[in-house]
Amino acid sequence: MLTTSLEFAIFLPIVFLLYWFVLKNKLRLQNALILVASYVFYGWWDWRFLILIAISSLVDFLVGIGLNHAAEKSKRNILLGISLTVNLGMLGFFKYYNFFLESFVDAFTLFGYQMAPGRLDIILPVGISFYTLQTLSYTIDVYDRKLTGTKDFFAFFAYVSFFPQLVAGPIERATHLLPQFQQKRHFDVDSASDGMRQILWGLFKKIVVADNLAVYTYTISMNYQDHSASTLLMCLIMFSFQFYGDFSGYSDIAIGTGRLFGFRLMKNFDYPIFARSIPELWQKWHISLFSWFRDYIIKRLKGFRKWQVARNILIIFLVTGFWHGAAWTYILWGLLHALLFMQFIFWGRKKFKTPVAAGKVLPSWVELGQMVKTFMSFTLLALFFFIQPLSRCLGYLVALVDTSIVKVPLLPENRALAGIVLLLVVEWMQREKEHGLDLSGRSLPKAVRWSVYYGLLFAVFYYGGQPQDFLYFQF
Repeated sequence: MLTTSLEFAIFLPIVFLLYWFVLKNKLRLQNALILVASYVFYGWWDWRFLILIAISSLVDFLVGIGLNHAAEKSKRNILLGISLTVNLGMLGFFKYYNFFLESFVDAFTLFGYQMAPGRLDIILPVGISFYTLQTLSYTIDVYDRKLTGTKDFFAFFAYVSFFPQLVAGPIERATHLLPQFQQKRHFDVDSASDGMRQILWGLFKKIVVADNLAVYTYTISMNYQDHSASTLLMCLIMFSFQFYGDFSGYSDIAIGTGRLFGFRLMKNFDYPIFARSIPELWQKWHISLFSWFRDYIIKRLKGFRKWQVARNILIIFLVTGFWHGAAWTYILWGLLHALLFMQFIFWGRKKFKTPVAAGKVLPSWVELGQMVKTFMSFTLLALFFFIQPLSRCLGYLVALVDTSIVKVPLLPENRALAGIVLLLVVEWMQREKEHGLDLSGRSLPKAVRWSVYYGLLFAVFYYGGQPQDFLYFQF
């Protein structure tokens, strides 16, 4: 079920009304309702996917209880090993089986051996990469004694499958989200109103910006040989905006929906399009994933010398690339980002701890140059994320290096360009706020506020592009 679909527009109010008006102050029943709603939401794609998420949840629920009673290191290691084996085993089979098989066959082919691969037609379960990391955070934290294994079946299963962020994040930590399922929640009008505003802004970014750009980027990339280098470059720039609008739009909808039910989900995007360096960009883009790998992988490697930090950065980006998909292009994408990151480790470039042009209306020329350089670096590397397989990706790259780069590029429709301009203006003005329509600390007249809301709703309904799946559903 897409969070931008008519089905979800019907589903959400029904769950909301049952949650607050029928089951008010009945915590266990509210959690049970969320669990049922989440399984309906997830099973809407394919009911068979429910088997996997139920197995993952049950195994980690039992492992958590077992860890409560296991004092010996060996027993704790065995229990953690069971959780890692089951979760990573399912993820590895459904996401990486064919990749490893084909790579194995290709390696033998190089030495003159011909093999007949037993490739399987495997359907990748939506969101498996996300909920696998979410449930693993629970067992790892219980293993590290940061958390006590819960015996509350409904709370834990609802935590793993919480429908607003189930299929594309944010990837929540058990220490942050699970306790929210274990304590009474009270309806807060201000919080719910802010959640609705965040949902509206997410819908605008997804439907008006990303969906309109999707037609343009798909058409150009599928026939890249027929276009000038300038158009191919413009296509990559538009894909970066599409990518941002699509993914951050999903996160806004997820976080806003969580607010409607009294939950606080972690921030997943912090205006990364205004980042002044690659390290700053990765502190602001898909925060929940990058911080997950940092906290559960990198901190265990330790090391503070420059070569150790560089090694850790290389590992985290290679893992990040491989997490995104079973293709060499994703691994290459991660490697190139790691290499860009290295200059800030070895040459001690400036670290940015405050938002760009904090407290100012406009950035300085230096800041503007830094933002453009960072955005274009991200855009050029997005080629390896956007174009599949590697042979087409390299062909696209070669076509970019051409004298036709000076020609006037083919542009997307005006509504897509207008959407980008509005996105940039609003998010620049709001870059020190939680989200694009966060009105805290702003005293705007009621007429102005409602004009903005109705204006965005009008744009969503009348200027939205052809409905598209969220890009991250494939991961």
